[in-house]
Amino acid sequence: MLRRERLSVTGREAVGPYTLLRVERGGLDPGRPGQFFMLEAPGRLLPRPMSLCLAPPGELAFLVDPIGPGTRAICAADELRVLGPLGHGFDLQVVRPLLVGGGIGIAPLPYLAEHLAAAPAVLGFRSDFHAAAAGLLPHAEVVVEPRYVTELIDPALDVLACGPEPMLHAVRSLCPDAQLAWEAPMACGYGACYGCAVEIDGELKRLCVEGPVLHAPLRGGTHGSPTSPLLRRSPQRAGTSVQRERGLAARANSRSLNGGEK
Repeated sequence: MLRRERLSVTGREAVGPYTLLRVERGGLDPGRPGQFFMLEAPGRLLPRPMSLCLAPPGELAFLVDPIGPGTRAICAADELRVLGPLGHGFDLQVVRPLLVGGGIGIAPLPYLAEHLAAAPAVLGFRSDFHAAAAGLLPHAEVVVEPRYVTELIDPALDVLACGPEPMLHAVRSLCPDAQLAWEAPMACGYGACYGCAVEIDGELKRLCVEGPVLHAPLRGGTHGSPTSPLLRRSPQRAGTSVQRERGLAARANSRSLNGGEK
């Protein structure tokens, strides 16, 4: 059930360049793997969307990439306002699961692996330093650039993936039925601002509501920057007010699910 609570940070640890942040669970439901929470640090105007990484008894743990002022404030805070769980998670009714993650996109996979016992995993990172996060999924196969996860994917498996947009497009080309957790800027987390909208079959879908996990093929991509295809050609029926709200959200709160931030 959706709740908002002020929770104490119980621990933080470095995982390569990332921070594994632990907060008390309070009365929050950890939700379905692939759902997310909005984390707000004291003194910050807007929260940040984070996938749940682990859910040990009495805690919620988030893997954060502290690369901007908002995410750094979250990692340094002793207390956070937390709203969730939000969004649409992974469908766990799969026969032959394969977990695929890229970079900070590994964030939701440890919690997902708890629900899909013995599921194999393939992880890709830009460097050995970033690949330290693979320790959260100790039995995963790991590749580091210039190698890519697509080299290790068996298209006959039920793929559940999270990572940067180019990786997800490559995974989708191999596995059209894959479940893909997409990233986009988010300002509210519950569909009001359209800051996370993507175009699917000519219609706007909000990743915070219809996603972040989607099955349908995307057309035009996500709008992680003001020059993306979606912002250049929004459907006319969406209206100028929606375009204005999305533009404001992207400029004021340019960050992505799972801790990425510009």
